[in-house]
Amino acid sequence: MYEEVAKELSTKMELRIKQCEPLTIERHEVEHFLNELLRLFFPSMHAHRAPLSIYEIHNELQKIAHLLAEIIYPLLDKDAAKTEEIIRNFMAKVPEIYDYIWLDAEAAYNGDPAAESLAEVILAYPGFFAICVHRIAHALYKLQVPIFPRILSEYAHERTGIDIHPGAAIGQSFFMDHGTGIVIGETTIIGNHVKLYQGVTLGALSVSKDMAQKKRHPTIEDYVVIYAGATILGGNTVVGHHSIIGGNVWLTESVPPYSVVYNKTGIKIRNHRDLENVIDFSI
Repeated sequence: MYEEVAKELSTKMELRIKQCEPLTIERHEVEHFLNELLRLFFPSMHAHRAPLSIYEIHNELQKIAHLLAEIIYPLLDKDAAKTEEIIRNFMAKVPEIYDYIWLDAEAAYNGDPAAESLAEVILAYPGFFAICVHRIAHALYKLQVPIFPRILSEYAHERTGIDIHPGAAIGQSFFMDHGTGIVIGETTIIGNHVKLYQGVTLGALSVSKDMAQKKRHPTIEDYVVIYAGATILGGNTVVGHHSIIGGNVWLTESVPPYSVVYNKTGIKIRNHRDLENVIDFSI
């Protein structure tokens, strides 16, 4: 019996393997690269690590560049010139990534009354961790590094419950309060000083494969606040600057600047002793 099953499975596996290229990347390599870069950005946030000297920063950058080379060299068909070019361009972007990440930390601290310090934001806020990873993944995505940016974003997704495609363009001072369940699609464009709450979806109206190279996700302009559970869909949908999108709103059309969009709901309060059947939800 097992010989027959093995033979059948072997044939099926051989066909499937031919349909997809073998991966030359390990998850632990990705996580190690990310952890080393974040340790460089926040040395005082790790035990026994004081602020680094220029010499130490130089050495750390060399180590990070080496880790990056080990990951992307096989992904680029072992093209040494292309690998070197990407590493050079990415490392030149590191100071800018650092600036954006600190602005995100300050946005979280200033935007959340419960935050007691920047250190708390950096160490404990899942939304901050997710945007940190996204800043790094997006830089690699823009350099057209295959698969590596997506693995970074999925690592953050696993850690935080926040799903940001590395292609999404996100401006300065971005804050996701609580963050769990936020989904931001590949072609989303987000301006500066935007705040999202948990469960927000910035998605596409169509999931057709022929839309892959088109803008499918919304544009969110500067100083927009989007409350929990809101869903905003479509590549032509633009939320104008300084707008407020209320909780659980379903939006598939553009709104002008300074808009307030909300659901008008009715709440009825009754004494349960007046009801024939007592409501008994199990959640």
